[in-house]
Amino acid sequence: METPPYNYAIVRSFVTWSVIWGLVAVLVGVIVSFQMIEPALNFPPYLTFGRLRPIHTNAGIYGWGVGVIFATFYYIVQRLCKTPIWSVKLAKFQLWFFNATIIASAVTLLLGYTTSKEYHEMEWPIDVMVVILWVAFAINIIMTIIKRQEEQMYISLWYMLAAIVGVAILYLVNSAAMPVSLFKSYSAYAGTNDANVHWWFGHNAVAMALTAPPLAMFYYFLPKTTGVPIYSHRLSIIAFWSLIFMYLWTGAHHLLWTPVPDWIQTLAMAFSVMLIAPSWGSVFNGYLSMNGQWQQMRDNYLVKYLILGITFYGLQTLQGPMQAIRTFSAFIHYTDWVPAHIHMGTMGWVSMIAFASIYYLVPYIYGKRVYSIPLANLQFWLILVGQLTWSISLWVAGVLQAGMWNAMNPDGSLTYTFMETMVEMYPYWWIRAAGGLIYFAGLLVFIYNLVMTVRQGEPVATAATATEGRG
Repeated sequence: METPPYNYAIVRSFVTWSVIWGLVAVLVGVIVSFQMIEPALNFPPYLTFGRLRPIHTNAGIYGWGVGVIFATFYYIVQRLCKTPIWSVKLAKFQLWFFNATIIASAVTLLLGYTTSKEYHEMEWPIDVMVVILWVAFAINIIMTIIKRQEEQMYISLWYMLAAIVGVAILYLVNSAAMPVSLFKSYSAYAGTNDANVHWWFGHNAVAMALTAPPLAMFYYFLPKTTGVPIYSHRLSIIAFWSLIFMYLWTGAHHLLWTPVPDWIQTLAMAFSVMLIAPSWGSVFNGYLSMNGQWQQMRDNYLVKYLILGITFYGLQTLQGPMQAIRTFSAFIHYTDWVPAHIHMGTMGWVSMIAFASIYYLVPYIYGKRVYSIPLANLQFWLILVGQLTWSISLWVAGVLQAGMWNAMNPDGSLTYTFMETMVEMYPYWWIRAAGGLIYFAGLLVFIYNLVMTVRQGEPVATAATATEGRG
């Protein structure tokens, strides 16, 4: 059969913009990490920690994370369906509306307009923009799948569809609000109902935006990179349906020891622990796919990113259920352990997979060999060391915080004041900031390698040589 005319122009554009927003996210993250240890770096009213921190998280999740989702999904869906994108015009509209939405979000957050909901800080006009953006994306992907020339639905397509439907439902339900002015609204829910709905959204946004899409990428790019099939299609399907079912019940583990009814907390705790099984189903599938191929961890730079990425996913899905247990949550919640946990997921798991995916894509969509494999390897070690530096430092800080907060004198009074605990955090926050700088350096190496690939990379004659680079 003749190869259909795939559209890679839109993929190139989304790669470019996702990298730009990723740079913004990490740069702002480094800035706020230094603001925590040097308050003079806060410049009110706009450049303060309180306003920059949500820009850091939203640029990371929606600019970098979702941007990479758009880029890779448009590439993967064409290849797996053996059909071009259903509507190029709709995809181009989505590209520019995506950037308009990110810019509008950043501006309004800098101006102090916020719902105060974690991962959903943007006010109602931005919500409307997000819905329009996601509907355009969903229509294009779903119609491409419907028009596919390939009968078999590979596992990546299942994860893509789950992400599209899941994000739509979550965002619509959590964004329900009563506008009272152009940039002010009140949630449609109140009290514990509002908290419960929000963390149903918050944790499942992690599932549908930061778990299902990277798994779609992993299941596609690992076999493409190694040249061997995924170990078990059946295991991937079982893990998929189990993951999607169990994740939906876990959100309330963020609300342990709150006025939320105990049965809801217990249900969330139970499903969180059970979630280990389907999560590790994908981890084992990746590891078993490497049987007889582990030398590629040394020889193939993309495999390092993919296998370390799925390893961080495995660690994340052990640590998360552990935090969902009441006794451990009572000890560790509200400490620096929690940001260490989420950063291992976003910058270890999600970003490792995203970097590998982009490195794989760029030679195909530009027709150029990767400029420098040694630079890609240097970037790998920089982001690995940077991520481990800040995660480990904050894990230790979190345990120290928890220990000091819970320390009691014989008469029942607290052993340490809040300020005494704060003072003990400073060395760990310095280490966290240093780790951020190392990670940022890795990102700059990544961007330089991509720019040089486009400008000076050697043309590739065939797809088989697309991932080769200069030694």
